[in-house]
Amino acid sequence: MVKFLKPGKVVLVLGGRYAGRKAVIVKNHDEGTTDTPYGHCLVVGISRYPRPIIKSMNKRKQARRSRIKPFIKVFNYNHLMPTRYSLDINFERSKINKDVFRDPGLKRKAKAEVRTKFEERYKSGKNKWFFQKLRF
Repeated sequence: MVKFLKPGKVVLVLGGRYAGRKAVIVKNHDEGTTDTPYGHCLVVGISRYPRPIIKSMNKRKQARRSRIKPFIKVFNYNHLMPTRYSLDINFERSKINKDVFRDPGLKRKAKAEVRTKFEERYKSGKNKWFFQKLRF
């Protein structure tokens, strides 16, 4: 069977707190590990999407509405739906890995790292579909 859930692939979260949110795979574990013996992956996604901006808004308001709230989570493959899209953002593996869940300080730093990468990409105007709410 072809492995298509690879790092950089955009997925939709199907269940739980982040259901309907878009995320990107950072690291995948197809065979599982000792503590999680099923196929799973570490994903980073958008918890709160940026809000629409119009021309008449001032710079401060535009900056506030362009903020993104990210999440970092390990998901079972059964709770993710792959899309045809990929995102070529390189996340530092040293900062964003499974160890961030052990220490709240590390998790905060990892989220800040993800936020800056996402906001840079959003402001550049690339991958517009990823930064819009899923409408269904």
